[in-house]
Amino acid sequence: MLVALLAGTVFGLGLAISRMIDPAKVIGFLDVAGDWDPSLAFVMGSALLVTTPAFAWARRRARPLLGERFRLPTRSDVDARLVLGAVLFGVGWGLAGFCPGPALASLTLREPAAYGFVAALVAGALAARLATPATGTPARAPDPTPASVDG
Repeated sequence: MLVALLAGTVFGLGLAISRMIDPAKVIGFLDVAGDWDPSLAFVMGSALLVTTPAFAWARRRARPLLGERFRLPTRSDVDARLVLGAVLFGVGWGLAGFCPGPALASLTLREPAAYGFVAALVAGALAARLATPATGTPARAPDPTPASVDG
C-alpha cells in the first residue's frame, strides 16, 4: 500500500508540475483546429520515456518486486462495452478537460469543476457496478487464454 501511495503521489505531482490538472491545458491540446497547445503530447512522451524501459526490465523478471506473480491482461478483443467506455471517456475528457487522475489531483487545489467531475466519476462507477452481474465481471463469452501469466 505504501508503494501505491508513493506512486500515486509522484503521478499527482507530475500532473501538477506539468499543469495537466488545468482543464484549459487539456482542452487546448484537444483543439487541433484552433489554438492548439502541444504540451500534453510532451507530457505523454516523457511518460513513455520512463515507462518503456521500466516495462522492458520488468518483463525480463520471473516475478514482480513486490508481488507473487504478474497479473497481466489476457483479453485482446474489442467489444461493445470497451468501445462505449472509450467513447464516454473521450467525450467526458473533451467536455470537462479532466480525466480521473488530474481530476483527483485538482481536488487538492479545491477546483470547483473537479468536484463535479469526481462526483460524476463516482456515480458512473457505481452505475457500472450495478450493471455488472453479481460475479463482478461483465457477462461475456469465456476467454480461452489463462487468467494470469507466471513469468
